[in-house]
Amino acid sequence: MKRINHYLLLLPAILLSSCNAQKEKNTVSLKDSYKNDFYIGTALDANQIEEKNAKEDSLIKKEFNAITAENIMKSMFVHPAKDKYDFALSDKFVAYGEKNKMFIHGHTLIWHSQLAPWMTEIKDSTEMKAFMKDHITTIVSKYKGRIDSWDVVNEALNDDGTLRKSVFLNTLGEQYLVDAFKLAAAADPKTDLYYNDYNNEEPAKREGNINLIKKIKAGGGKIDGVGIQAHWRLESPSIEMIEESILAYSALGLKVAFTELDITVLPNPWDLKGADVNQNFEGSAKMNPYPEKLPDSVQVKLAERYASIFKLFLKHQDKISRVTFWGVHDGQSWLNDWPIKGRTNYPLLFDKDLKPKKAYQSVMTLKETKK
Repeated sequence: MKRINHYLLLLPAILLSSCNAQKEKNTVSLKDSYKNDFYIGTALDANQIEEKNAKEDSLIKKEFNAITAENIMKSMFVHPAKDKYDFALSDKFVAYGEKNKMFIHGHTLIWHSQLAPWMTEIKDSTEMKAFMKDHITTIVSKYKGRIDSWDVVNEALNDDGTLRKSVFLNTLGEQYLVDAFKLAAAADPKTDLYYNDYNNEEPAKREGNINLIKKIKAGGGKIDGVGIQAHWRLESPSIEMIEESILAYSALGLKVAFTELDITVLPNPWDLKGADVNQNFEGSAKMNPYPEKLPDSVQVKLAERYASIFKLFLKHQDKISRVTFWGVHDGQSWLNDWPIKGRTNYPLLFDKDLKPKKAYQSVMTLKETKK
């Protein structure tokens, strides 16, 4: 009679243990890993809000616990005519967040860009005041108690820290900033109210942002936080500059959110910075160096950059309320078409096939090493 190999007797238990370990590994997610630090969010496009792609939907629900609508709550979509609001997709967005027990962020109430055409034609201060009151009050009141925070004003500053000459500033002066926050607070006193901008980690714009916040507060406006969009690059801004901004805004008694995080890996024409969606440039092969695939060497650089950023976020987790990626995966990123149409960019943690990249692993490893 043959001797029984004890390894064979143990094999079922070994396989079961391995399966359980793999299952446990597969259930680990961004939102679970960072649940004691800050919300991990993503921006949803219309198709994702309507759950049209089951694979994407599964990834969103697994990895993220906060959502922002990428476009559908902007003025041109939600308020297309003076006497007409369209809340069809906004309702679905809020319902999606509620159904999945997510933190829901509203984006955005007052912004100079993506306005409905009729809004840009307002020249009279009385008419503009009436518009702002109706627009903010109607939208915020509709979702009172259901939307956790709002970008009340978006991108009101130039890069030098001065106020942008928008249709709002031109008709109402600086008072529009105070009024916007007052109106939002009156419509829903319990929701958190943010000022949101890009490049506001840069010293000149940061100083302008701080002055703006102080004016809003001095005028009686309620402001709870600052949104740093974080459309960043592989080499800049420096970690030191980002840290200085976290500390400076937090010192004002405000929450700090990183609201639109992505990292471009492509050449920056004319050293362009920020996210001014009105800028556009002609394409060339030099400006689109990775049309098919991101080289491993750049994948590593991207992973290292994300790791250094999240290491800083963890250092200051007591000051940070939310970190939101501007998109779920590379395939949907706005950076594929901006500032040059038709480029292929790779700025997020998941590739176009929804697979986690080295950058994802680098962000996850930070939490594993802390345990």
